[in-house]
Amino acid sequence: MDAPNKRSGLARVPRLLRAVAIVVVAFLLLPYVLTPLYAVVNPVSTVMLGRYLRAARVEHHYIPIGRISPTVPLAVIVAEDGRFCTHHGVDLTEIREALAESDDLDEVRGGSTITQQVAKNLFLWQGRSLVRKALEFPLALWIDLVLSKRRILEIYLNVAELGPNGEFGIEVGAQRAFGRSAHDLSRYQAALLAATLPNPVKRNARQPGPGLRRLAGLYVARTAQASGAAACVRQSH
Repeated sequence: MDAPNKRSGLARVPRLLRAVAIVVVAFLLLPYVLTPLYAVVNPVSTVMLGRYLRAARVEHHYIPIGRISPTVPLAVIVAEDGRFCTHHGVDLTEIREALAESDDLDEVRGGSTITQQVAKNLFLWQGRSLVRKALEFPLALWIDLVLSKRRILEIYLNVAELGPNGEFGIEVGAQRAFGRSAHDLSRYQAALLAATLPNPVKRNARQPGPGLRRLAGLYVARTAQASGAAACVRQSH
């Protein structure tokens, strides 16, 4: 290669790197641009999008939180994120406790708030990854800043996976498990669905085993004492 051609080839490398950097930055900033839109636009999760692209089964029916029994978000707060109403998207107390109980960062399982799960479900990928967590934390803070607690709960309840075969959202989960709308769920039924959230593929609210029933009973008892969370659920902003 002669000198002019060599210089031309070298000049193309920085341009390629700049183009890649622009794409990466745009990809990282896109969730921050989309989040304010989700105050009024009903989103879908990345898992749902992936299933759509693979032509896999997706059953989903978005339902406003005002049409969901108040027992449902209350049970989910008790089960998933007891300090949801007071933290700002990331529960530092829970993270510190989880770190204190683990000898290995890869084994840390605590500290994932409802808001962090919304960030993961809407914009990131599933599975355990320190990279994903690093992206998830600032996103959760932004979501908590931009959206109301009530709206965050509504989104979470409507995009969470609640069945083993492409069932998403509380309405579909309630119909599958109990043959009734999320509007008509009892406190115990809401607690059963909340208890399946860590693994809705293996945990079946329609045919709960003894462990799942005991966990649901515990959540029912806790919801009766969660007056602060109940007030949070009722707030519109």
